[in-house]
Amino acid sequence: MKTHERIVDTMYSNDAFSQWLGIERLEISKGNCRLQMTVRKEMLNGFNIAHGGITYSLADSALAFAANTHGNKSLSLETSISHLAPVKEGDILTAITTEESLTGEKGKYLISIVNQEGKEVASFKGMVHRSSKTWFSENE
Repeated sequence: MKTHERIVDTMYSNDAFSQWLGIERLEISKGNCRLQMTVRKEMLNGFNIAHGGITYSLADSALAFAANTHGNKSLSLETSISHLAPVKEGDILTAITTEESLTGEKGKYLISIVNQEGKEVASFKGMVHRSSKTWFSENE
């Protein structure tokens, strides 16, 4: 198993919320990931559409996984989301992460959330702080 995959496996195994969301990891590479989940009834709000926190949480998990694949423990500094279309029960959402820039202590990411029809339902931007702490030592 490659180190970046091992990092995400470690993160996911300790991430009860991503597990509750039902997130599946489709693709993991350095600086990028593709995640998928299905919207369930308990994720809907009073308008019978997905609560905005659902797409936000999927994107936030994608940000965390992608940013940490380089080996440095990274945490979000700033995030924002635009909700572009309603999300309904049964929709299959895919988060597609793009690493826009990576410098010493900062990383910028764009995450597009699309539904099963390929329609973009949310757009998320995130900036992370890259700490000097690493996930595994050279000998692990």
